Amino acid sequence: MELDVDTSRPEGMRSQTRRAAPIMVVLALGLAACAAPGGSPTVDAADAARLALAQQARFAGIGPYDEDLIGQSAWYRVTNAEDGWEVLIRIGWGDCEAGCINEHLWRYAVARDGGVELTQEEGDALPGATGVRGTVTAGPTCPVETIPADPACAPRPVVGAVLVFTDAGGHEVKRVTSARDGSFSVELPPGVYQVMAKAVEGLMGTPAPMEVEVEAGPPVELQVSYDTGIRG
Repeated sequence: MELDVDTSRPEGMRSQTRRAAPIMVVLALGLAACAAPGGSPTVDAADAARLALAQQARFAGIGPYDEDLIGQSAWYRVTNAEDGWEVLIRIGWGDCEAGCINEHLWRYAVARDGGVELTQEEGDALPGATGVRGTVTAGPTCPVETIPADPACAPRPVVGAVLVFTDAGGHEVKRVTSARDGSFSVELPPGVYQVMAKAVEGLMGTPAPMEVEVEAGPPVELQVSYDTGIRG
């Protein structure tokens, strides 16, 4: 291999030029190898799903497709593609116990370097905001419960109860605090969520974690009950 040598430079600089040439060749070959097609993906299926779901806030809480889960309204699937991965995301609503009357689909191409592109979107028009609403109460309020129940002993509303909503990966999505009448309301995209109630001063323990599935459409109704510790 011939090298161009600048004879106008001192001998020491000419020798550095000769030594640098082989190094540049090695670097060029290394870069070519990294960019060669057909190499192993730098992102795996889980990474591809995470990157696609991060494209829209409405995808928060959506988990992978489960063929054994009846009535699953929202899910994603990841499949191999020639240059990376394809992620299909689906949101369905309307009688999903029977397979969902309506649905909307998104297809994302996730490249080997983590680039994400929406390649197709189709389906029914998406409805408005969705979420969860309900009431937080505490009971019993009397030492002895009677039949028929005494209205004066009905569970009382709990003010200031903090409810934390987490997605399928255990990440916090939203939290809400109950009002004076015990009511709460929170907007959430379609998906499956775990609801964790924080401890409230003066009440025993906390309610057991609950799972709630939000579908596109009217908010899901949820009743959260604390234990007052009152016993006969």
